Amino acid sequence: MTVQDIRSFNRFYTNVIGALDYGRHLYAPYTLTESRVLYELAHSPRTDAVDLRTELSLDSGYLSRILNKFEQDGLVERAPSEKDPRRRRITLTARGRDAADLLDERARETVGSLLASVTPADRERLAEAMRTVRTILGDGRVPRPEDVVLREPGPGDLGWIVQRNAALYGAEYGWNTDYEGLVARIVADFAEDHDPHLERVWIAELDGRAVGCVMCVRDDAPGTARLRLLLVEPDARGLGIGDRLVEAVVDFARGVGYRDLVLWTNDVLSAARRIYQRHGFVLVSEKPHRSFGADLVGQDWRLDLHGTHE
Repeated sequence: MTVQDIRSFNRFYTNVIGALDYGRHLYAPYTLTESRVLYELAHSPRTDAVDLRTELSLDSGYLSRILNKFEQDGLVERAPSEKDPRRRRITLTARGRDAADLLDERARETVGSLLASVTPADRERLAEAMRTVRTILGDGRVPRPEDVVLREPGPGDLGWIVQRNAALYGAEYGWNTDYEGLVARIVADFAEDHDPHLERVWIAELDGRAVGCVMCVRDDAPGTARLRLLLVEPDARGLGIGDRLVEAVVDFARGVGYRDLVLWTNDVLSAARRIYQRHGFVLVSEKPHRSFGADLVGQDWRLDLHGTHE
């Protein structure tokens, strides 16, 4: 491979991305860079101005002008950082989150249109080629917490939730297909009938692949939401993904007006229980049972969303 080969590929790929971004006015009324800033604000756990500048490799003056424009348009709010008062923390307003969601939706539609022109057999080849480029040129970089993105599920993600739950719990705890059946029913109920204003699914994505998930659904008790199917892939653990997923559910449930958030788990899932405890869940009851081919102790946990508001 020569330098010219890489430069030639770069021109080709830039043209492809350029067609996606501007050919259909994907980011109007925002430039590509402005859209990248909005996306980062919507998905990154760290949103100090310094972190944004570093993550996006932007000139400080250029970023400041973008943020000034966003503030004037009512998209962001700026305040001193809780960790370092010398820094400025940037947060999206409700209007800013709506704008970021719209851009994300348009991006998904446009990339989906591009993939529609690729045959199913070639899609796997394309995905593998992209992973190869990232692996080789990534120079063995260790994943960082800020590399993880929480997003809404796309086509195939709900099926992934069922498959990975069954596979992981089978491998790690020896659970049988009864558990897969339970997860399949939970996911099918959500897919067939859910209120998007009160129920939601999050997918944690790292380097273009799903590595975690969680659901928030309505419970039978009035004013109560239920957290379900928290999962983090083994090779992605240690990046705080479980905490971020639970935090997303708590913030969402509190924001839409639920009074309580409940969940059911089993005593063998010690790592998950520690996450729930960190977020203020309290053990309400527990009962031995035999399910999924194993003797377990089921536990009900509850979080008072009003009592834990900070």
